[in-house]
Amino acid sequence: MYKVLETTFLQEIIVRMVIEAPEIARKRKAGQFVTLMIDDKGERIPLTIVDSDSEKGTITIIFQIVGKTTTHLASLKKGNYIMHILGPLGHPTEIENFGTAAIVGGGVGIGVAYPIAAALKKAGNKVISIIGARTKDILILEDEMKAVSDELLVSTDDGSYGFCGFTSQVLQNVIDRGQKLDIVYAIGPVPMMRVLANLTKPYGIKTIVSLNPIMVDATGMCGACRVSVGGKTKFGCVDGPEFDGHQVDFALLMSRLRMYCDEERQAVQHYRCECDGK
Repeated sequence: MYKVLETTFLQEIIVRMVIEAPEIARKRKAGQFVTLMIDDKGERIPLTIVDSDSEKGTITIIFQIVGKTTTHLASLKKGNYIMHILGPLGHPTEIENFGTAAIVGGGVGIGVAYPIAAALKKAGNKVISIIGARTKDILILEDEMKAVSDELLVSTDDGSYGFCGFTSQVLQNVIDRGQKLDIVYAIGPVPMMRVLANLTKPYGIKTIVSLNPIMVDATGMCGACRVSVGGKTKFGCVDGPEFDGHQVDFALLMSRLRMYCDEERQAVQHYRCECDGK
């Protein structure tokens, strides 16, 4: 059992949770994730470790409320328990001094971008961070990203804050001003990552994306998280979660992510009805 130490709503549908998990906290590196099951009737879901404190024995996750499990998870308060947490999983981000790195985070993906930006900055890179959201009301971690970046650029789709437009447009502006980029990390909605990978490919800028395929056991045995990278089948859990964005079959990834949308909508509606009836 893993104790919840803090639950904070960063925005209406985005939650930061600090959990007591000392063994995971000691081993976790940037880019890795955990899978968790709230109780014996719940599903297993993957969530990126945003931060950890090895001395306190805690890990921090950030997630968006989209389905039954994240709705349930967001309802947990300080002192509640999560039945199972497995991790750290996945390959850590390959961190070295590349030179100048652009980190692009969209929506809740900013939570994944943050530890990568921090690790790259610590390794001596010049870090240009670009974060974006649909609107200012759901933008997260601006101050945290600023603290680990040499330059922070913000965009919102509706123009309510920062640059009016998409993160891809901001990255294009950075390239157009003559900034040499040695590597780009893109983390966020799949359509965003696909656009960014397509943008950087003609310039020959190495681009790493963090994929979020449907995942079940997270050990490479079930095959649910398979993705096509460079024409070869890879597993998000044991081969990823980070891959060469120029090699990913994004069309296949998006089609697989849509497989259980109807079932997920039914599940969250049923869960909310159960809660309302209590």
